[in-house]
Amino acid sequence: MKTLRKYWLQLLLSLLVLTFLLGYANHSWRPRWLEQIDLWAYDARLVLTMPGGVDPRVVIVDLDEKSLAEVGRWPWPRKTVADLVHKLTDDYKAAAVGFDIVFAEKDDSSGLPVLQRLAEGELKSNEAFQSTLAAMSGGLDYDGLFADSLKNKPVVLGYYFSFEADARKAGQLPKPVLPAGMFKGRNVYPLTAKGYGANLPVLMGSATSAGHFNPLPDPDGVTRRVGMLVEHEGKYYESLSLAMVRAYLNFPAIEPVYAENSWLRAYKPLEWLKVGPLTIPVDENITTLTPFRGGKQSFNYISAADVLSGRAKADDIAGRMVLIGTTAPGLLDLRVAPVDSVYPGVEIHANLIASMMDNALPARPDYLQGAEILLLLVVGLTLIVVLMRLNPLPGTLITAGIGMLVIVGNFALWKYSGLALPLAATLVAIALLYAISMAYGYFFEARNKKQMASLFGQYVPPELVAKMSEEPEKYSMEGQSRELTVLFSDVRSFTTISESMEPKELTRFMNEFLTTLSDVIRTQYLGTIDKYMGDCVMAFWGAPIHDPDHAKNAVLAGLEMQRAMQALGPALKEKGWPEIHIGVGVNTGRMTVGDMGSQIRKAYTVMGDAVNLASRLEGITKYYGVGMIVGEQTRAAAKEAILFRELDRVRVKGKDEGVTVYEPIGEIGKVDKAIRSEIELFHTALKHYRAQDWDMAELQLINLRNQHAGVKLYQVYLDRIATLRKASLPADWDGVYEFDTK
Repeated sequence: MKTLRKYWLQLLLSLLVLTFLLGYANHSWRPRWLEQIDLWAYDARLVLTMPGGVDPRVVIVDLDEKSLAEVGRWPWPRKTVADLVHKLTDDYKAAAVGFDIVFAEKDDSSGLPVLQRLAEGELKSNEAFQSTLAAMSGGLDYDGLFADSLKNKPVVLGYYFSFEADARKAGQLPKPVLPAGMFKGRNVYPLTAKGYGANLPVLMGSATSAGHFNPLPDPDGVTRRVGMLVEHEGKYYESLSLAMVRAYLNFPAIEPVYAENSWLRAYKPLEWLKVGPLTIPVDENITTLTPFRGGKQSFNYISAADVLSGRAKADDIAGRMVLIGTTAPGLLDLRVAPVDSVYPGVEIHANLIASMMDNALPARPDYLQGAEILLLLVVGLTLIVVLMRLNPLPGTLITAGIGMLVIVGNFALWKYSGLALPLAATLVAIALLYAISMAYGYFFEARNKKQMASLFGQYVPPELVAKMSEEPEKYSMEGQSRELTVLFSDVRSFTTISESMEPKELTRFMNEFLTTLSDVIRTQYLGTIDKYMGDCVMAFWGAPIHDPDHAKNAVLAGLEMQRAMQALGPALKEKGWPEIHIGVGVNTGRMTVGDMGSQIRKAYTVMGDAVNLASRLEGITKYYGVGMIVGEQTRAAAKEAILFRELDRVRVKGKDEGVTVYEPIGEIGKVDKAIRSEIELFHTALKHYRAQDWDMAELQLINLRNQHAGVKLYQVYLDRIATLRKASLPADWDGVYEFDTK
């Protein structure tokens, strides 16, 4: 029989764990790792209970690759978009049409502004031109044609909100659906937007409604919720899915509904939005959980080209709610969803619309928080008593039984009542209380290592995480200023490559080369991968673990990345994929490093002028025809180990001062004598160039070009000299070349 005296530490630790988890359930604190477990549990329930099949009530008119091939690349002329609206509403009799697209800029593709300027200028007195223009102008005003197509039609435009403090405002918002002060004095904390990108006033003035299409990714980047209402300047604006449902129902009012009985809140919490006969469950942020029927293609997709040409079947559209969106990879409306890592954003809205019409949205009402706390108390206290009194075997069996009962009950509540009762705190309580009982001393010793891995494991190599775990108190994700080296790499002509591939193939292709590049950075040179931005990789050296050779390791990593892409070429070719050429920019300097972002999502990253310069350096590699460019401080820190060729003195966009840039050639001692001689000759030509000795510089560059026909750098300078010969240079000309683009 265990005694309290003998096991007081186990009891204390168990009560501390239970108190901690009760605080989580009560929202007193929200550790990221616990929230992630809840998100995973939610995803598992969702995937296991998806009904599957295709819902015919919502149709997606897809700006797919077929449409882009037949009609032309996006954006299409607004006249074409107007034709699409006419086809859907007049010919195919769609019940409601929504755009998962924003039309924020004027369409001048007809040439009307040019003709109008001629009419006001050179051809002002030409009566024939004036009369012809007057007759034609209506047909050439594509925005006006599009606006006319929207009038008195059940068409909902799309737009987006921005939540950054310095967000800009563009276009015209629709009328708010709820006035300012609607939730004053209530326990409601809506998403608050600072700016927006909305539609042209002429379009918004003709449309019946508009809704925002902002996704609301969770901290892991997965979209599970959408803000039904977003606050801007005190007023409230509806989502695209809600606007579509209201358009279909002839625009019933939105009525907030509050819980009648709440024993946990000082104010009655918001639980529903009543929209005509429908009720939409929402949380305190006025967001709703997004249901999913299944994977991609859970709704009927019709190519926009088939609608425009009249090839689409009328029965597929008549009386349906139609969303116009895109699945084309080049148009970048793909999201990460619980059911798929590459999921069309337009289909998220379709899932919401279908579930709203069925009154079948998942719900997390306020009283579930009380239920979670009560469940946690009962399970936690029961386990503490049982595990302190019983031997390991019966304690293990009882723990497993309680865990299974909690999981099955939670799943049943979801499946049959649509209630998303949080599961993480209870499951973690079961696991931790059991672990403390079995070996609490060892558990807490190992926990530090797990915490360090959860903080840094996704950024740095396992070898470094293991080293950091030995002294975790030395490492922090809090912001600090340090001298580091940052690297940017980008695939040349990736847009062209991506447009030629299907989404699944593009995903496999990107995984292939990004894995190779990441292996060089993490495994071979122990760098910290900051982020992937499409085909771009950002990494840095010197944090979280101090690295005195951060500049050298970054440069060597960049050189090895170039070689790795060359070695990968045959494997890509075997799979029918194009070879890859990358540009790499590296810079060293003082920068801020730490866990940065918003309350919604954070990342361990670096920022500062030195980081921006590295990105600019990568951007100019193509201009010089080189694979890699580094800054002055990087070269100064690594020159004892690596041979560099000075390329130029440049002033990149966003920088006032000129900087000297270099191309790393290879490790000193491993570079051929012929290459070293070539570099010395170029450096001599560079001195003549900066001294404005054009003849000598040109002579040396011509010789270099003739000897090394494949080197673009020499032709760049020859072209530049030809231009400068004709220019009148100032007396203080310093030879700095200015780039006016990123």
